[in-house]
Amino acid sequence: MKALVLAGGKGTRLRPLTHTSAKQLVPVANKPVLFYGLEALRDAGITTVGIVVGDTAAEVRAAVGDGSRFGLRVTYIPQQAPLGLAHCVLISREFLGDDPFVMYLGDNFLVGGISGLVDAFREGDCDARILLTKVAEPQFYGVAELGPGGEIRGLQEKPEHPRSDYAIVGVYTFSPVVHDAVRAITPSVRGELEITDAIQWLIDNGFRVDSHLVGGYWKDTGRLQDILECNRIVLEQVERDIAGTVDGLSELTGRVVVAPGAVVENSVLRGPIVVGADAKIISSYVGPFTSIGRRCVVQNAEIEYSIVLDGSCVDGVSRIAHSLIGRNVEVSRAAGVSNTHELMIGDHSRIQVRS
Repeated sequence: MKALVLAGGKGTRLRPLTHTSAKQLVPVANKPVLFYGLEALRDAGITTVGIVVGDTAAEVRAAVGDGSRFGLRVTYIPQQAPLGLAHCVLISREFLGDDPFVMYLGDNFLVGGISGLVDAFREGDCDARILLTKVAEPQFYGVAELGPGGEIRGLQEKPEHPRSDYAIVGVYTFSPVVHDAVRAITPSVRGELEITDAIQWLIDNGFRVDSHLVGGYWKDTGRLQDILECNRIVLEQVERDIAGTVDGLSELTGRVVVAPGAVVENSVLRGPIVVGADAKIISSYVGPFTSIGRRCVVQNAEIEYSIVLDGSCVDGVSRIAHSLIGRNVEVSRAAGVSNTHELMIGDHSRIQVRS
């Protein structure tokens, strides 16, 4: 069995971060979201993986390499434009051959892995098995209508009146017959080949499509609040590990990870938090559910429930919360007139300041 991982797309909901970085490489607890998916595939016994890449192909290649660090053999499949999930299957025909495969959206975050889904598909007699989860507001998702045996009878895309509360998660298993489906469908009103249309084609043509419910936690990490929530979920599971240097004036409480080369001086760290390699935390407070990336500096500052990416500096600012700070960013106190904010902000940014 093979895997097709989708790591293209524009990531418009996470701009400006995704102007310069792949959305699949945004870190959760200092590890890119994409890596969690690759590890889940490996743990399910799948080692041959194709990664569909777009404008951020170079960055994804640099991060993943040949896949050997994950125990995988990776092939890269370029997609010239984001023309839909079914289009990804269409252009991957040569790589996939006649093997069954898992299609995994690289910006999806699953706790608990996909071994149950893969094993059920291997042992069953269906042509596709689709991962589903119950949601409170199904009108905002692709929704599956189920039969009494768990088979999928029909799909709705963001329906005004949903026929169920089962949303489609971004992990699918397919037999080779799906190649007929993606060739048979036509572009949607968005101009894309929709995977939901391909699945509906399978159903309409008498092929069995079964459902599989998410056993753990799932999020599509396309929005800031989703990234922060995933960060919280992962940090809930970390174990205390102090490999860096912590001075006697600092107070560390709870599950705190300080990576090798990191330095903590005269600071309060309240877990769960992760401090990356070679970071410096000086005369600061770092509160729960915060991830500080590699080579960051947090000095005379307060921050909690946030993610700070590699190489950034937060100096003299309090209090930062519910924030995602990109790579090599400088956040500092303005000099001069009191109660004045001095900002240099890129396109599509969002800044909230106290009035």
